[in-house]
Amino acid sequence: MLAWLSKMVFTCCEPFGRYVQMSTTVSSCPDPMLWYKDLVPHAFGDFSIAVVQANSRMEDQSQVETGPYGTFVGIYDGHGGPDAARFVNDHLFKYVEGRMSTDVLRKAFKATERSFCDLVDSLWHTMPQIVAVGSCCLAGMISGQNLYIANAGDSRVILGTLGRTGSIIAHQLSEEHNANVADVRRELKDLHPDDSHIVMLKHGAWRVKGIIQVSRSIGDVYLKRPELYEEHSLSWLPLQEPLKRPVLTAEPSIAVHTLQAQDKFLIFASDGLWESLTNQEAVEIVHKYPRMGIAKRLIRLALQEAAKKREMRYSDLTRLERGIRRHFHDDISVVVLYVDADLINKGVSPSFIPVSVKGGVNQLERPHQSIAFDAANSDH
Repeated sequence: MLAWLSKMVFTCCEPFGRYVQMSTTVSSCPDPMLWYKDLVPHAFGDFSIAVVQANSRMEDQSQVETGPYGTFVGIYDGHGGPDAARFVNDHLFKYVEGRMSTDVLRKAFKATERSFCDLVDSLWHTMPQIVAVGSCCLAGMISGQNLYIANAGDSRVILGTLGRTGSIIAHQLSEEHNANVADVRRELKDLHPDDSHIVMLKHGAWRVKGIIQVSRSIGDVYLKRPELYEEHSLSWLPLQEPLKRPVLTAEPSIAVHTLQAQDKFLIFASDGLWESLTNQEAVEIVHKYPRMGIAKRLIRLALQEAAKKREMRYSDLTRLERGIRRHFHDDISVVVLYVDADLINKGVSPSFIPVSVKGGVNQLERPHQSIAFDAANSDH
């Protein structure tokens, strides 16, 4: 396999759809695996975005798209390799741009899943590992006064609301699909009453079929297509027995929230952040500190907690190479989206310039040659 140059980028969409790569060399950032944009205007306020890499290849992808349709945020936490997350980052928003409803979001997830499965069908005979690549998918869209949330996996969106006493209150808006959640295990057992191994405790965590923690995702075709085991030899996959029926789904949970004057900001983040910070801790940090660089601040605090758990200094953690760092923390993507009630009530200004920012890895390599599978070390 040809290994080409690999680097992290943020991509900003300038007027007329012209894309440029933004510098990733920031002298004020002591962590070479941390990339960020401190503050960017969106249709209804400002946002801050940051990502940090831990894996050998960054498996998180993220995006903020804002224009006359409103503001869209996506967090895509890949596993088994970066390819499914990259695919979602390139395709999901195309199905929702310019219109929004719960039905549009649900259909967007379905269309993205179908397109990725088509890609798997075209490649898997020469690259069988692609059947085991997947991604969690969290998407949020502000359209008018409504915030639409769709989630498949264990990324999370938290709303920071100002209480009557001036304190900030955390509200989790997304439903989590992780086998470590009792309700998720109960749902899986109800759906598979004849399968005593539908959830298994392995390496200290509950996993679907003892393999993967999330119960919903884009991709992971080998856990959704029982016919693969009938048609082909897939003995290299980590299943103890062939599937009787799909055990994962791409169907998202959907929520709609009408934004109020007391709703101040939203935190969208992959599960790597929530391994170190609680919902309330995160909103208190965002409420307490300046907007400039707030997503970067959240990631740094999460990494400081990760270092503390291993009895090491944060500065020592930042010196570790990618791949090695995965033993200490996960890839993390964070978007903090501030919302201004006055701007929401006025609607998107005709003079607003559309902005597109994407966080993730832009690996300059031959198409579809980056796929890798390591079930034993899978995040999910």
